[in-house]
Amino acid sequence: MNDLKNRFASLPFGDVVRVLRDADFSLLPGQKSQLTMAPALRRDEIRRMGKGMNAVSSGVLILLFPDSENQASTVFIQRPVYDGVHSGQISLPGGRREDHDPDLQNTALREAKEEVGINPASVKVAGKLSDLYIPPSNFIVSPFVGLYHHEPSFVPDPDEVEQIIPVRMADFFQPENIREVPIRLTGGDCLPTPCYDINGRIIWGATAMIMAEFFAFIKPLLDGMIDQ
Repeated sequence: MNDLKNRFASLPFGDVVRVLRDADFSLLPGQKSQLTMAPALRRDEIRRMGKGMNAVSSGVLILLFPDSENQASTVFIQRPVYDGVHSGQISLPGGRREDHDPDLQNTALREAKEEVGINPASVKVAGKLSDLYIPPSNFIVSPFVGLYHHEPSFVPDPDEVEQIIPVRMADFFQPENIREVPIRLTGGDCLPTPCYDINGRIIWGATAMIMAEFFAFIKPLLDGMIDQ
């Protein structure tokens, strides 16, 4: 674990760009890596990918950008408290596909613009991760990885975003930031649930599952670059 911590103590944005520029997104680790961060109670439903449930299509964006110290970072949003299954949760920018969206990549970019003020024309989409079924909301989410080559000035939508949360990618590789916490799921069950605990922020559920696949995908690519 200490070796992992030392190798990924920092991730310069340029290194991540170089890795993703040549990455083959047809070789994703897929559902197996997503399920490592899934609540045990949900795993069978997630494996079925919403079969027969007429699930709603949606798109989210993992936006990668350099912070003030040129470290690769991404951004999450905290949802407001409301009467719904994702009330107060930390999420990636994104949402349901609208009829006027040409495809789900455009959905993710449109939602990022609406929620955090990102200009879609400035985002270079590197690729798409595996689709993920979210049982509580009956959504199938398509995650896209986008590169933004300068530190953004975020503008939150006050109706959809309680807080904007930038996080360095390197923090996800620190073993002490991955643990289980008791979380009350929809339906009332309170179960130990895998999560990322970063700077006191608990990232769990679909967002943690999406990030788990992304880091399982990019880690060996970064390993190869470090070893060169």
